[in-house]
Amino acid sequence: MRREVEIVLENTNQKVRITPGLSLMELTGIFNIKLEHQVLGAMVNNQLKELDYEIFTPKTIRFIDITHPAGMRMYQRSLFFLLHKAVGDILPGCKVRIEHSVSKGFYCEIDGFEQPLDLPLVFSICDKMREVVAADIPFRRDKILTTDAVKLFEDLGYTEQAKLFDTRPKLYTSIYYLGDLPGYFFGNLVPSTGYLKVFDLVKYYQGMLLRIPKRSKPDEVEDVVIQNKMFDIFQEYKDWTHILGVGNVVAINEQVEQGNASELIKVSEALHEKKVAYIADKIHSLGDKVKVILISGPSSSGKTTFAKRLAVQLRVNGIRPYTISLDNYFVDRDRTPRDENGDFDFEALEALDIEYFNSDLLRLLNGETVELPKFSFEKGARFFDNTLMRIDPNGMIIIEGIHALNPKLTPLIPSDKKFKIYVSALTSMSYDGINRIPTTDNRLIRRIVRDYRYRGYNALQTIARWESVRRGEDRNIFPYQEEADEMFNSALLFEFGLLKSYVEPLLQEVPPNRPEFDEADRLLKFLYYFNTISDSEVPPTSIIREFLGGSAFSYS
Repeated sequence: MRREVEIVLENTNQKVRITPGLSLMELTGIFNIKLEHQVLGAMVNNQLKELDYEIFTPKTIRFIDITHPAGMRMYQRSLFFLLHKAVGDILPGCKVRIEHSVSKGFYCEIDGFEQPLDLPLVFSICDKMREVVAADIPFRRDKILTTDAVKLFEDLGYTEQAKLFDTRPKLYTSIYYLGDLPGYFFGNLVPSTGYLKVFDLVKYYQGMLLRIPKRSKPDEVEDVVIQNKMFDIFQEYKDWTHILGVGNVVAINEQVEQGNASELIKVSEALHEKKVAYIADKIHSLGDKVKVILISGPSSSGKTTFAKRLAVQLRVNGIRPYTISLDNYFVDRDRTPRDENGDFDFEALEALDIEYFNSDLLRLLNGETVELPKFSFEKGARFFDNTLMRIDPNGMIIIEGIHALNPKLTPLIPSDKKFKIYVSALTSMSYDGINRIPTTDNRLIRRIVRDYRYRGYNALQTIARWESVRRGEDRNIFPYQEEADEMFNSALLFEFGLLKSYVEPLLQEVPPNRPEFDEADRLLKFLYYFNTISDSEVPPTSIIREFLGGSAFSYS
């Protein structure tokens, strides 16, 4: 008789004994596991597992649904595979390419189809997706020799995946199947297509927009938010990568292996400098009209270094830049708003003294000398240390902060006196056309490195705060992206290979007994595919130096 094993069910706060070999799916039935939405998978000893995972040893289990970040990623990956199959069924020999996240969905194009996509074709692909969902076809996983995986994808004409496998020093590779269609994904999928009832596919620019469920209301798809400027900046980055021949991870790794990492760094930095100079020239072309430059962007986007590089380029154009820190305009601690958990909400607009800030701004623009405030975060109070500022006739004020594009920050400043810039690391690259690299992962990895080097936080602490940071971005930053006069993409083609050696040791320190372990493990697997790049040739003015150290700029 087989000995029973003990498991802990965190959802129901139970400690029970079960027969070895039961699957997670079977456990949901036996113990009547009910979540607010359909169970998609489970955290088993703080690692994400699919519902066919079988239990043979003691485990702690927490079932998750689509409202969990890992559950949403499972759903999205599965949708990508579903779309991949539908495109192949409707257009044999063609392949979908997931380009980037925009308009609260995913912009996709079709490789091998030379004609413009029209509405009837997009409708046909969407109908095929719904047909496959109705058939409730299982996503089947099979572990095969990596050499066999290479041959399998080469025979299908999927050269990017084949090359990716060829660079992996692993004996076996897990391949998913949807019907007889193989696919490879960096992470888990839902059990079957029947789980994917909420989605839509619409015509968007030259391609399609795959619409996904809302995190807060998963029974509804996200509203399409028009983001023309965001789309343009993604396309600009895509064009750059295609011109350089480094549109995916395999191509970048090949450049590194061929000894061209130095050239990759030089070209990437030159592209940044060219864009910064272009923005400075555009501001200069507006003459004396513009007096305030507002720079916003999400966490770890490189806003501060961008602002400093822009200031240098403005000086080249004969403009004297003056910088004001919004951090010095926080209200005193007893007036700081609180969030839904009762904690101080320092990211809320109301955490700033908007009236006082605008008063100083107007006085400066009127040519007055102003004593700028300082703010003590230790005491939670404003103070003054005789820091005076007066703007020269050829001067401009640079204001950088998360609320900079919010019209409520500068309501007393006429619109024609303001120039607004949005900065973010907008990665438009994938491993193989299907497995995209999320921009949020780019920023999270940067932040982990920076928090450790400059703020005394370990990777566990940074990961634990990340969802809260992202919620703040959703409220305070992203709604105002399209307010920008210009956008700057701070992503660098070489940075994942560069950051790899810095962040891997930090991620490896996240203990398995913490919920953040799965995210750390996911990021480690994500970085595994990048060849390491040395930072020896990264210039001191690079945006990435804001996170690594060695910058020519002061951030105090």
